[in-house]
Amino acid sequence: MELPIVNHPEYVAKINENSVFPIKKFSALANYLLEKKIVNKFYIPKECSIETLSKSHSTKYINDIKNKTLDKKSEVKIGFPINDSVIKRSFLATGGTVLASKLALDFKLACNTAGGSHHASYDYGAGYCVFNDVAVAANYLKYRKKIKKILILDLDVHQGNGNSEIFKNDRNIFTFSMHCITNYPAKKSKSDLDIELEENLEDKDYLKILKNNLLKLNKMNFDFVFYIAGVDVHYQDKLGKLKLTDGGINQREKTVIENFFSNKVPLCGVLGGGYNKDFNKLVELHSMLHRNCSKLL
Repeated sequence: MELPIVNHPEYVAKINENSVFPIKKFSALANYLLEKKIVNKFYIPKECSIETLSKSHSTKYINDIKNKTLDKKSEVKIGFPINDSVIKRSFLATGGTVLASKLALDFKLACNTAGGSHHASYDYGAGYCVFNDVAVAANYLKYRKKIKKILILDLDVHQGNGNSEIFKNDRNIFTFSMHCITNYPAKKSKSDLDIELEENLEDKDYLKILKNNLLKLNKMNFDFVFYIAGVDVHYQDKLGKLKLTDGGINQREKTVIENFFSNKVPLCGVLGGGYNKDFNKLVELHSMLHRNCSKLL
């Protein structure tokens, strides 16, 4: 059985040429997955509906994005120009995570080749995140699929403050963020469980902390997990501040995915952040999520 992977050519949008955000990684990753025969074909998402988005974002904010009426200050906070290309990408990438979550219910594992926009909150976007795709998909599963207990496991180097804000009063959705304490955002939100890491942490200590926390999470008996597999924990990342190697990230993916798969908890994997100095290395690191999932199916 082949791992279901969601991708759309329009995950690549037109943004500022000098942006630190490596927008071309989405098409490069798709090509890499095909070349390495990790996948033969992709599932193609549709744009996320307003109805599904509105369970996680205010109608005003959704319409301000859709109609390009967002004020300039809010646009600067996001970091992307709110043009037709970015708008389409935002609706598609969110729809992609919703589709991947439905596929994970059927196949036990599924991935998007985008997603993990965890800084977007209820009525604003931030940090290269327009819509919070994981929050939208989590609420979709909760309301449409009646999934009772959902874990958002966020291993991006930056705190998943958008998820913690959206779900701060929701007992059905548990937010876990393991991130560098000195990194963005400057003002942290409060997740259900925050693991704050000191700068320059290396493989051995990182993996030990992760494994100990997975043991705690396993006792909570989740029905579904979203895994935000940011690779900005890598030692060559421009924005990271941690010191994981290629092998450390690969072992992290293996540990997380096997943990939930062996416990029969469906897992939906999304990309999260990555700003590596070496673009080809970045693509390879992101592919470790998909490769480790595909080995189990």
